[in-house]
Amino acid sequence: LIIASLTISTILFFFIVPLTIVFFIYLSSILLLIYQRNNEVKADPLSDVWDSVRKTIASFWDIYARIWHGYELHGVKNLPEGPGILVYYHGAIPIDYLYFLSRLFLWKKRICLSVADNFVFRLPGLKLLLGVTGVIPGTREECLVALKNGYLVSISPGGVREALFSDESYQLMWGNRKGFAQVALEAKVPIIPMYTQNVREGYRMFKERRFFRQLYESTRLPFTPPYGGLPVKFRTYIGKPIPYDPNITAEELVEKVCKGKFLFSFQTKTAVQALISKHQTIPGNIWKALLERFDKRRK
Repeated sequence: LIIASLTISTILFFFIVPLTIVFFIYLSSILLLIYQRNNEVKADPLSDVWDSVRKTIASFWDIYARIWHGYELHGVKNLPEGPGILVYYHGAIPIDYLYFLSRLFLWKKRICLSVADNFVFRLPGLKLLLGVTGVIPGTREECLVALKNGYLVSISPGGVREALFSDESYQLMWGNRKGFAQVALEAKVPIIPMYTQNVREGYRMFKERRFFRQLYESTRLPFTPPYGGLPVKFRTYIGKPIPYDPNITAEELVEKVCKGKFLFSFQTKTAVQALISKHQTIPGNIWKALLERFDKRRK
């Protein structure tokens, strides 16, 4: 009984916060369904009709972000007034990205459409929530239509693979993906890099990955459970946009984004490494990330 109790306590300690996040996501979905039924709403999920309940959900997540991670958002002024493609590093759980979406809507009343992996659309009970929050498939056509309609569109080129198999070294796992750059060139819109400090210290994946890597590559499903949920400091930085250039190729644009992946307009690897060293301990350090909750100078 003692061993069983310790085992259960350990499991709860490692997984209670990720499970709580899942619970709150489904609670948000239930709230939307109740709102839809009580008000007989049949409008497009992205229409202004949903703004009141969208604000309620965004306010909840923003309060959660402030309390649990002391969340800060920097560089909103770098977002273009019109369309653009936001490119970000994918943590084990993209809760930082949910914080960003919530605060962006509260501050600017602006919806950023989010490109998600196909498996997300197969999750039960989330269809309405995905629609109201602007989650879309990552097809070229969907992205071009969204950009043509003036939306910001966000994408993590590393996606689920980066979430599962990157670690506290914050290595990008983009492979040969450059579709986002091709879409940006076709739509003639800027690309804006974004990064959240300490996202890997908040939530991590287990180190033994060979089996899970083979399993993911064969099924494209994320079987590896994230753990953690410590209240480390989260700061999201939005870098300066990389403007549309008709003379640049998709490969060159990807390279530019990679070089500027963490923050602002540094265009050499040396400068970016200095920037990473300034804003992120490599490898990530959980205790330092926790102590940063008390660092008032960075605000």
